[in-house]
Amino acid sequence: MSLGSDIEVPWLAPQLEQLRRARAASRYPTALLIHDQRGAGGEWLARYAAQLALCRGQPVPCGQCRDCRQFLTSQHPDFYAIAPVEDSKQIRIEQVRELAEQLALTSHGGGATVAVIAPADALTDNAANALLKTLEEPRPGVTLILVASVPSRLPATILSRCQHLRIATPPRALSLAWLERYKGAGPWTAVLEVIGDAPFEALRFDPLEVERLAKDTFEALAALMGGRLEVPGLAERWTRGEAFELRLACLETWLTACVDRAAGAPRQSQELRNSAHLPESVSDMNMTGLLRLLDGAYELRRLRLKPINRSLALEQLLWQLPRLRRNAAAS
Repeated sequence: MSLGSDIEVPWLAPQLEQLRRARAASRYPTALLIHDQRGAGGEWLARYAAQLALCRGQPVPCGQCRDCRQFLTSQHPDFYAIAPVEDSKQIRIEQVRELAEQLALTSHGGGATVAVIAPADALTDNAANALLKTLEEPRPGVTLILVASVPSRLPATILSRCQHLRIATPPRALSLAWLERYKGAGPWTAVLEVIGDAPFEALRFDPLEVERLAKDTFEALAALMGGRLEVPGLAERWTRGEAFELRLACLETWLTACVDRAAGAPRQSQELRNSAHLPESVSDMNMTGLLRLLDGAYELRRLRLKPINRSLALEQLLWQLPRLRRNAAAS
């Protein structure tokens, strides 16, 4: 679901006002770095900032002028967006060089030229160095907007040439109200519990499907711990399904709940407060073992797009769960 610039995003109101004032005072940044928290709206804010720079109506962004109409229909000749190619996790030097060539040309409409690079922390070292040349000598009227969750991955020479704008993760209650407003009622708490407090990312999901998948995952893990389910069959079923990444996110949520419960920490989730979804002996489990399992789940999700045997990797991870319980019972 794509949201336009006319929606309200309450937690981004200060950043929006800062950009509007800079535009009105003719102090719009040549290079802007948006320090995003995952799913908090960094890319949406980048597109808003781009429209703000391109708009030549009043008040900006007016949404009605030719530039706004072209931008909102993805047809503006002076707007460029750079992202990792297909399943790649990197932005390559060839992409940046091609962008630099376009930015060096006079704008088609005689106004601003804007480029958004997201996620900018996916730039390779060579791509970042190529981008630096454009930042050092930008053509008048050019605005570069970078979105990064981990700005420290960018060279200090790039960071020093950007105006920084930071986004904080919104409170859970605000995220829930916002999701219900723009996508309708549903079990959004279940979605945020699985993917984290990332409301813009949550827009991609059907909340009923996430709730069903989470319940199925938690029940399967509880059955596995109780010896009522076989590891190979479960691993095969999960890896053959279409929502493998979401399954792994559910697994991470469940393991995190185990860690919290073993440590005596309270949980936000209403779903996982139900002890039926957690092994009874979780408080007796070895914390080191639980954390090692959680690290394994993180790593498996990170490697999910790599050419690995996903079923075997998941099976090796899941085998550790009943062993962890047996070790706890024996100690």
